Amino acid sequence: MILTSTVTINRSCKRSLVTALTSVALALFAAGPAAAAVVYNVTVDTSSVSGQTGYLDFQFNPGNVTTQPATAQILNFSGGTIGPPPSTNGNVTGNLPSTVTIVNSTALNEVFQGFTYGSTFSFTLVLSGPAIDSPNGTANAGSTFGLGLYDAGQIPILTNQGALSGFAGTVDINLNGTTTATAFPRSPAGGPSVVTLVQAPASIPTLNGSGLVALALLLLAAAGLVLRRGRREGR
Repeated sequence: MILTSTVTINRSCKRSLVTALTSVALALFAAGPAAAAVVYNVTVDTSSVSGQTGYLDFQFNPGNVTTQPATAQILNFSGGTIGPPPSTNGNVTGNLPSTVTIVNSTALNEVFQGFTYGSTFSFTLVLSGPAIDSPNGTANAGSTFGLGLYDAGQIPILTNQGALSGFAGTVDINLNGTTTATAFPRSPAGGPSVVTLVQAPASIPTLNGSGLVALALLLLAAAGLVLRRGRREGR
């Protein structure tokens, strides 16, 4: 009686294990490739212009027509006071302080947002897409996310790039899927940047499409092995 009961329990456990492994494997087959993303925490010191009105400029643009698709998201925006709805160009959706999504699908993709400066503002920048997770080796130019600060007369401030891009800080997507952050000096005379760009630690590694298939096949093989052993023990 006890032996029969134990065998029955073992068989039941094995069946449950097989069912679980099979379900996970099928779910992995059904899932698309896992997307990678690069995350930066961005903080801007605007204490020197606190209380003044002006504009924030966010751009995410391709280098040329060979540039791979990518998306920049601005999340968790806080600090200062957001003004009226922004002026936008290109592929832009959303409004601050909620999530803003900018896709590098046209030559100029921009949000120009009226703003009253406080002592600081901050946001999370998430970069994703094929340019990050599957570089093709044929593109010869990447994309650039740029942040510019402007006064009420739409003149760049707190940067030494006023005569060039106007950006106070940038993040470039390189051709191999890595990124390079640059914080520019606060004035033509130099000085520390007002922009701090800190890349967030990588999350748990994700699998690409081939990795998911391999894991699914491994789980199915394990389920088959458990099932075969159970049949032999039941004879």
